Amino acid sequence: MKRVLIVSALIMTWLLTGCAQPTKVDYSAFNQSKPKSILVLLPQNSTPEVQASHGLLAQTTLPLAEAGYYVFPVAVVEETFKQNGMANAGDIQAVPPKKLHEIFGADAVLYLDITEYGTSYQVIASDTRVTANAKLVDARSGTLLWSGSATASSTENNSSSSGIIGVLVSAVVNQIADTMTDKSYGIAGITSARLLSAGKPNGILYGPRSPKYGKDAQ
Repeated sequence: MKRVLIVSALIMTWLLTGCAQPTKVDYSAFNQSKPKSILVLLPQNSTPEVQASHGLLAQTTLPLAEAGYYVFPVAVVEETFKQNGMANAGDIQAVPPKKLHEIFGADAVLYLDITEYGTSYQVIASDTRVTANAKLVDARSGTLLWSGSATASSTENNSSSSGIIGVLVSAVVNQIADTMTDKSYGIAGITSARLLSAGKPNGILYGPRSPKYGKDAQ
């Protein structure tokens, strides 16, 4: 009986491990498109935090540029849309990719959707969390090249040896401090780096301005 239980436990562990394996991304369309420039649109904000879209948008250029792409200046892009009567992320993202290619000359368009942004009090913890989804689309054909998602949290690697009262007080203090100092902006930077940096499993491929260009497309 004991042997049966051990074997069953091993089988369950193997099955759970197998299920946890990430699905491999198909990069065939990405490799065929070979985008050199990326147009980042104002992110859709699915959270109550009004500053979420710009908080994430301001931090998308660095990881994409480091990955080897030319990124159109996000402030200039947003102002261009405003001059044409579009200040809402929904309206901006509704513009057809081909039209964006005609206007900006971009090879690819990056669409972002923020599903979590801000600080919340969770009984014995104060958690500032930012979650975003992304999809990269060929501006010339509208073909989906890549998609991904990432999350960052202020509670990562946190540990405390304080008593329950100390933990509760710390959580309240941290929430007030995090809200007043907009800690979400810093966490959004981590989310952006995780989401848009090249060289990661199932992540965006290196661009032509990177010395690693083409080496991760195998």
